[in-house]
Amino acid sequence: MKMVEVTLGWVKYWFPEFELTWLGEEMRTNLPKEMDFTLEARNAERTIKDFKSIQTSLYIPDTITATKRVLIMEYIQGGRVDDLEYLADAHIDRNKVALELSRIFNQMVFVNGWFHADPHPGNLLIRPAPKGSRSPFNFEIVLLDHGLYFDIDPILRVNYAKLWLSLIAPASPATTLDRRKYAELVGNVGPDLYPVFEAALTGRAALQSSVDSVKEDDRSCRRASSIIDLQPQSKAELDAIRNAVVSTEGLLTSVFDVLRRVPRRVLMVLKLNDLTRSLDYALMTTHSNIRIFLITAKYCTYAVWQDERKRLIDAMIHKGIFNFPLLRGCFSCWWKFRRQYAKLVIGEIFLDLQAIAIIKKAWVKGLWRKGFQGAHQAAAGLAY
Repeated sequence: MKMVEVTLGWVKYWFPEFELTWLGEEMRTNLPKEMDFTLEARNAERTIKDFKSIQTSLYIPDTITATKRVLIMEYIQGGRVDDLEYLADAHIDRNKVALELSRIFNQMVFVNGWFHADPHPGNLLIRPAPKGSRSPFNFEIVLLDHGLYFDIDPILRVNYAKLWLSLIAPASPATTLDRRKYAELVGNVGPDLYPVFEAALTGRAALQSSVDSVKEDDRSCRRASSIIDLQPQSKAELDAIRNAVVSTEGLLTSVFDVLRRVPRRVLMVLKLNDLTRSLDYALMTTHSNIRIFLITAKYCTYAVWQDERKRLIDAMIHKGIFNFPLLRGCFSCWWKFRRQYAKLVIGEIFLDLQAIAIIKKAWVKGLWRKGFQGAHQAAAGLAY
């Protein structure tokens, strides 16, 4: 640990613009937590309680015994969540796996306020749902390695939800202001660093309003006005990103500046975003690239509604339950929530029908070329 800190100190001395000493501080704080297996057992137990009343495919292995240096847990046999052959053999729908992963992690961040902070495919297994499973699907997603969790305070959680909703909302001057407002509240970044922060959130090139704000000249790829407007990532967009990294003066310095400014909890949440996006790609899903963003929007909408509801209930306790303006405000917030949520559900149904049609088309094509075996492989996203 000392060697890491010394090395980062020398990096800062010779290259002051690349400030990475915060990384050493984080390692010093978090490594001891990951080495304490009693803490890991408590984290697993809390996660089980958080999902106890929710119909979910998430499964946490039982803890048999835990000491500070020894942890014995239930043995789970399964495959990697992105192993398409394993999923095909078990007749598991890869689209549903990607969507359920997004639901699990969004539930952690936006509703529970307590999330797994070391997400990567090695910490996830998938298996056919055993007899008596609570999963609504024919599979369970097993989450491993509970050594590092973070909580998110309610204010940060709600502001983060509002930031996502502003990114998903249609572009307008008011929406653009909201995006920058909540980016500063969540990520501690000003207008100059906002495009970099936005790209880190979405994993895509900056949206139109961000490009205009920094007067970027590259128009080689179509810029979306909101996340819902995003098209599948094209070669032109990838080239634009590469060109920006290479030719834009100070861009790498801005990236390091964002990493230094953003609260550590938010950085860990960005890792969750990266995981769900990368697994959606690795699973070769047939739904639209914005499908998992609709799930995020649903959880954000719910989180904002719950915050408004709590605020109004607290006001009623102090001013009286029959306060007409408060009752009207409560109904107005509820109606706005139900209307937004219904729109998202309708969008999900439409995209899911499109995804099913693509799978059916692949099945027919595989059947025509290689018979039923080819149809099964084609529908599973495998070569045939």
